[in-house]
Amino acid sequence: MTNNKRTVSYMIPYILWLGLFVVLPVLLLVFQSFQNLQHHATLANYTEFFSSGTYLRMTFNSVFYSLLVTAVTLIISYPMAYFLSRLKNSQFWLLLVILPTWVNLLLKAYAFIGLFSHDGTVNQFFEFIGIGPQQILFTDASFMFVAAYIQIPFMILPIYNSLVELDPSLTNAARDLGATPWQTLTKVIFPLTMGGVKAGIQAVFIPTLSLFMLTRLIGGNRVITLGTAIEEHFMVTQNWGMGSTIGVVLIVAMVVTMFITRDRKRKGGRH
Repeated sequence: MTNNKRTVSYMIPYILWLGLFVVLPVLLLVFQSFQNLQHHATLANYTEFFSSGTYLRMTFNSVFYSLLVTAVTLIISYPMAYFLSRLKNSQFWLLLVILPTWVNLLLKAYAFIGLFSHDGTVNQFFEFIGIGPQQILFTDASFMFVAAYIQIPFMILPIYNSLVELDPSLTNAARDLGATPWQTLTKVIFPLTMGGVKAGIQAVFIPTLSLFMLTRLIGGNRVITLGTAIEEHFMVTQNWGMGSTIGVVLIVAMVVTMFITRDRKRKGGRH
């Protein structure tokens, strides 16, 4: 009994933290989503969201660009993580990869504005080689590039960890049985590191769904997502009910994503 009481006492700070900073804000968001501008209870916000072509288009854009950014980062990150896991000083090189995550997102966005602007470094290089200045900033391509750059470390880290934890005897056995390097990678290594891939997908897809700063600063609002709509409703139109409704939709989308990419366990506790 004493050990149980001690365990419960240790859990109280974590329970309070989750209740105050996770559960309570979500409940307030859900409560606010059922209110109109006059703070009266209503279902109009949800009706408007699911019947409006504008909001449905924003939802499609959010999911589409999130999938695209996730796919690009996965294609780049898996070979990079595989290469890093086989280097001698892999921890040092991994540190260099995740170092940009220590820099504030706003600072990185303004750095890319300086690079991609009409008189920026990239266009100066284009002029030097005779191509001439191009419209790089405020395009879908620039938004995709910057979003993928920012999210790549969050994809690399879980994949790298799963590759490092992989039992080398399994790959050695595959080679001894006559498997080619490509077969070893696709039939042994990749399936056994799928847990890291799923964790990376969660770490990239979910935050990208709610991006709004990059859509404004880099995409020039050409890419309109649900995150942008939430910012507009809370900061400009002051329609907190509609903003909360979109926030609830995003939370549901994130829960669905986590359910789809969850680590399924087979009977006996084996993956």
